[in-house]
Amino acid sequence: MSRVIALANQKGGVGKTTTCVNLGASLALKKKVLVIDMDPQGNATTASGVEKTEVKNSVYDILVNKTDVNEVLIKNTDALYDLLPANSDLTAASIQLMECFSRESILKKAISKIRDNYDFILIDCPPTLNLLTVNALCAADSVLVPMQCEYFALEGITDLMDTIEQIKSDVNQSLVIEGVLRTMYDSRARLAVSVSEELKNHFKDKVYKTPIPRNIRLAESPSFGKAIWYYDKNSIGAKAYLALAGEILSKYEN
Repeated sequence: MSRVIALANQKGGVGKTTTCVNLGASLALKKKVLVIDMDPQGNATTASGVEKTEVKNSVYDILVNKTDVNEVLIKNTDALYDLLPANSDLTAASIQLMECFSRESILKKAISKIRDNYDFILIDCPPTLNLLTVNALCAADSVLVPMQCEYFALEGITDLMDTIEQIKSDVNQSLVIEGVLRTMYDSRARLAVSVSEELKNHFKDKVYKTPIPRNIRLAESPSFGKAIWYYDKNSIGAKAYLALAGEILSKYEN
């Protein structure tokens, strides 16, 4: 049985896409992985080595045109996972979905026929609470929350927890927090250490032991359409995501 994990945070620039792509690639070294790009910017698609402007069908077609998921699926990308790509067409989906019956569960129904083909399905959410994010959270078993250890991140986490509780109440009662991931982490910065401790106090063992450090190689790799493991496997970023994948695998293999 596969695990569907949505990567979400209503604050932008916290490393959702970076984590989705690089965690997906790290898990794909041992497991069968699908990445779903639910962000109209299509950054997870580009970072997977796929030209988003050239895809024939995208997640938009699944949600709006009811295109069969297998017609959208791109198998075995350069990062070794399968991909449901996105591009700017997805921008209009939130408005067009408003008139659809059971609009919040379209993605869940669409991927149900392929879910058991994968060990892990990772969904890259947009940094807004709209019907795209709601669809992702409705389809997910759990939410992985990437967070920068800075003051304003703590303010945003309250909004995210409220959103998750609302989704649990309305459409997905089994939704849980998968884990909280500290991104762009600098252990030399007092504020980062302080915020990290607050996260641990609040989320306890839900905070992953592995933080993701600031790393120029991580920032460079998407422009080459490569996950960090294939761009520079000796970088501290690659080692951090490999360690994070190990934490997640140990949780489900024990």
